[in-house]
Amino acid sequence: MFEPITIPANLLPTDGRFGSGPSKVRGEQLDALVAAQPLVLGTSHRQAPVKDLVGDVRSMLSTFFNVPDGYEVILGNGGSTMFWDAAAFSLVERKAQHAAFGEFGQKFAKATTAAPHLEASSVRTAEPGTVVLPEAEDGIDTYAWPHNETSTGAMVQVVRPPAIGDALTVVDGTSAAGGLFLEARQADVYYFAPQKSFASDGGIWFALISPAAIERIERIAASGRYIPESLSLATALTNSRVNQTLNTPAVATLVLMRAQLEWMLAGGGMDFVTYRTSQSARSVYEWAESRAWAEAFVTEPSNRSTVVATIGLADKVDSSLLRQHLRANGVVDVDPYRKLGRNQIRIGMYPAVDPEDVSALTRSIDYLVERLLT
Repeated sequence: MFEPITIPANLLPTDGRFGSGPSKVRGEQLDALVAAQPLVLGTSHRQAPVKDLVGDVRSMLSTFFNVPDGYEVILGNGGSTMFWDAAAFSLVERKAQHAAFGEFGQKFAKATTAAPHLEASSVRTAEPGTVVLPEAEDGIDTYAWPHNETSTGAMVQVVRPPAIGDALTVVDGTSAAGGLFLEARQADVYYFAPQKSFASDGGIWFALISPAAIERIERIAASGRYIPESLSLATALTNSRVNQTLNTPAVATLVLMRAQLEWMLAGGGMDFVTYRTSQSARSVYEWAESRAWAEAFVTEPSNRSTVVATIGLADKVDSSLLRQHLRANGVVDVDPYRKLGRNQIRIGMYPAVDPEDVSALTRSIDYLVERLLT
């Protein structure tokens, strides 16, 4: 029978949520939900209160990311998985190249390769724990890669590859947006869902899109290619310009997101959030390096994510048992990515997570491991 080890209260985090998505939701966001009742929640998404909410979120994202002139912030129903299919119909003209160094990069590559109207994608891969970047290649009109790979805790910089001509760069920011630095002009399309750094629920995707991407979307839409309406980025663009979505959006998610963006912008925007995530990451990786039974899964320090840290454990430290004890003490969701099948923990360090709580988590793990190994 499992008998949990009690961690002393002075060692425990104040808030024990460290999930890699959905992530910690701040109490102030829940207050915002209450304040949205009854004038926003449960009202028509075609009327001013909800349209104004959508407009607020779009405007705040534009400010947060300092989007260049000509770029637009669009949104649509569904999460990043839905956006992959939309991109296969509405962004890729003939053939895409993918840099895939984890589960989610591979999934987007699978979507474009399976699309019957496209040529099989070119896929550059790397072993889990390492990264690969796109490179110029003849015949490619779309270069796609993840800013941050949630499954492994590996990140890369968003930099337009040299010598790619007028090809588009399409970057998955789902676990990066709002927590990692971005120079928006380096991507023609930077898309994400809001359940990570923006501390909301899923069910919506957002994208920052360049003039070149807008031209591509509109040209493909006018070409006669069959595009299901729910996957049409041209439809999403038209609706976004009037602060709507094709179908009813997840209104509560938008309320949570607006409250999170208010907090981020009031704190100082991108500088504020990246300082918090880098502080958390520093404490985790320095802790792992100083323990004989732990190590960072990502081999190259510059590619170690500052929003999702994956830490490998020695065989003598059973991750499953360790996580059972943590959960019994109110510390939750440090589970490794299931498909990797490794003896690991994975720590979400998004901006809402207090860096002091991350330090407390490492102290709590030390306390448990000391007792589990005796």
